Amino acid sequence: MIRSITLGLATAAIFAATPAAAQEQQEEEPRLIISFGGGVQFTPAFPGSDELKLQPLFTGGARREGEPIPGRAPDDGFGFSLTGRGGPVEIGPMIAFQSKRDEDDVGALVGDVDFAFEPGAFVNVNVSDSFRLRAEARRGFDGHEGWLGDFGADFFLRPGDNTVVSIGPRVRLADDEYMQTYFGITPAQAATSGLAAYTPDGGVRAVGAVIGITHEFTRNFGIYGYAQYDRLIGDAADSPIVQQFGSEDQFSAGLALFFNFRMRNPF
Repeated sequence: MIRSITLGLATAAIFAATPAAAQEQQEEEPRLIISFGGGVQFTPAFPGSDELKLQPLFTGGARREGEPIPGRAPDDGFGFSLTGRGGPVEIGPMIAFQSKRDEDDVGALVGDVDFAFEPGAFVNVNVSDSFRLRAEARRGFDGHEGWLGDFGADFFLRPGDNTVVSIGPRVRLADDEYMQTYFGITPAQAATSGLAAYTPDGGVRAVGAVIGITHEFTRNFGIYGYAQYDRLIGDAADSPIVQQFGSEDQFSAGLALFFNFRMRNPF
C-alpha cells in the first residue's frame, strides 16, 4: 500500500513538473529581433542625372537573439535566401525598384519613364565570415523592360558586437532595352529636343563602390547609413543626355534610424 502511494505521488510529481519544464525551455528559446526604421536619402534624379533628389529610405531585417548584426550591402535588393542564411552559397528571389524619370528633370524633350519594378534573383558566395561575392539578375516592368545585372564583392568589418561596416566594388550591366530607355534618343525625340538621335548598345554601364554602416546604440535603437558612387562608362556615358544635361558621376547617400522589436520565434 505504501509502495503504491509512493509511486502515485512520484507519477503526479512528474506530470506536474512537465508543463513547468516545457515552459522554462520555451522561455529559453532565442527570440526574433525584428528591425525596422526609416530616414532620408539623396539619389540621382534619373540615371545619368547631375542633380540629387531627396527620397525616403527604409531599412529593416530579422535575426535570432544572440546572433550578430547581419552583414549586407546597402544596394542589396529586397529578398531572402532559399538555401538558408549564412551558408557557403545563398540563392533566392529579390526585387529592386527604379524611380520614374520626368523629362522636366532632364531639361529636354526625351520622354517620361514610369516607376519600374525589377524582380529577379541573387547568388551570394560567402567565402568567409568577412568576405562575400554577389551577383544579381533583374528584369524591369512598367518603367522599363530591360535586363540588369550587378556583380560585386563585399568586405564586412566588425569593430564591435554592435557595429558592422560593409565596403566593396561594383560592376553594373544592362541590355539594349534598358540602355535605350534611359540613355537613348529616338529620331522623333531628336526632332523635338534638338539632340542627335542615339541608339546605345547593352553592356557594362557603370563601375563603382558602396559603403554602409549599421550601429546599435542600445539593444533597442540604432542608426544605418550608406554612401555609393557609380561612374557611367561606355555607351551610357556617351549619351547626349548625360553629356549635355547630366553627369557621368553618380552619387547616392542616406541615413536612417531603426528600432529593434523582440518577439517569440514562430519557427
